[in-house]
Amino acid sequence: MEKLTSPRVIEALLKKYDLHFNKRFGQNFLIDENIVQKIVKAGDVNERDLVLEIGPGIGTMTQALSEHAGKVITVEIDKKLIPVLRETLKACDNVEIVQGDILKTNVKEILGEDLATMPLKIVANLPYYITTPIIMGFLESDLPIESMTFLIQKEVGERLCGVPSTKAYGSLSIVAQFYADISIDFDVPSQVFIPKPKVDSIVVTLKKLTVPRIELENKELFLSIVKASFLNRRKTLINGLTMNTPFEKDVLLEVLEVCNIAPGIRGETLTGSDFGRIANELNKRVDKSA
Repeated sequence: MEKLTSPRVIEALLKKYDLHFNKRFGQNFLIDENIVQKIVKAGDVNERDLVLEIGPGIGTMTQALSEHAGKVITVEIDKKLIPVLRETLKACDNVEIVQGDILKTNVKEILGEDLATMPLKIVANLPYYITTPIIMGFLESDLPIESMTFLIQKEVGERLCGVPSTKAYGSLSIVAQFYADISIDFDVPSQVFIPKPKVDSIVVTLKKLTVPRIELENKELFLSIVKASFLNRRKTLINGLTMNTPFEKDVLLEVLEVCNIAPGIRGETLTGSDFGRIANELNKRVDKSA
């Protein structure tokens, strides 16, 4: 089986099927076999696992996943790549190819009965333009996901792992860490892709928590408070909340005092648990006024 990381093989396949790299689908193919194997290793894939892959491209990582997993189901949005995948993966008996948009696909349906008997892991080289919706969709789903390992834009990976009082920290950091333990596996330079993207990438692994990290009385209120606090990063916490939520300033000041949080600090200095306490206190007042 020829390695699909070879630029010569990639060019031959594109020519054979009269294809071009599709910018609309964020297509960047890996040309470094070592990186492919490192991603599979980071995903801790073994013969017991059911692996869901998103955006296989020409099947580069799919081949490597099939060598380790019990079964691989790979979802590709580009219809023109399906004939290519059928050729490159024809020797992989444990791979099922699905054509579709992962954001519109009934994942439980395509995983089928195997979902009940095999640990589910997700491994993917995600298109940059839909990275966040895909990750948040899986985090918020009720799928029994054991782990997710993604090759994504470096900036997004750093934001997922962001900690208070850093540039990378923001609403995405708090919301993602509400659902999962997140770790950075390794950096991936832009030159290992064809075509070469303008930014570097990173591999991250997310392990969903069985119980969310923060105990909340109203999750939607929590999410709105977090978002409001980062809409104007340079504003103080009280000003951000006053500007971007429906609560009166005196109510917000009272809540912050109960939570022992200074109103003059910036939202970027607070932890997810801090925002949880604010949301829970505000929720008591929402209940009283209802």
